Amino acid sequence: MRLEITGRHVDITAQLRQLINRRLSKLERLLNDNAISTQVILSKEKYRHRSEIIIHARGDNMLRGMGEGTSWQIAVRDAAAKIEQQAQTLKGKWKERKRRGSAGVRTIPAPPPEATKAPRIVRATRYAVKPMSLEDAAMRVEATSDSFVVSATPTPTRSASSTAAPMGTTD
Repeated sequence: MRLEITGRHVDITAQLRQLINRRLSKLERLLNDNAISTQVILSKEKYRHRSEIIIHARGDNMLRGMGEGTSWQIAVRDAAAKIEQQAQTLKGKWKERKRRGSAGVRTIPAPPPEATKAPRIVRATRYAVKPMSLEDAAMRVEATSDSFVVSATPTPTRSASSTAAPMGTTD
């Protein structure tokens, strides 16, 4: 996560940076590393300390929290608490979306063994067309379990398909 700390009328000391990092590490754990970048703006006006934390999370989600107090600890704590609440709401939405996505999947019971012997229809828009002669196509159908082969004929505008019916059935 990228971190940018801006101080308005404030010098960013090592203690202040450590305080911010400690508060943000908890938020980063909560978001499971889905936080892309964080911007912290600290400002001081007379006795009032203000902190604004903006977190850019996955999916163009912006979490924003403002905190105000008489010390930096109070201001950063308030801002982090507001963002923590927003992060929990966002995480709940992500989980709900995952649950909703899997709810539409239904299991289909396996067909009885006698139904598997019936011919099966496969709908496809494309098949691999391989250049081969009619004899090669017939040998390939007999050698494999496929019921047809699509092959290219010598003329490039047409294609031919060879089919083979199982023994004992007629069309």
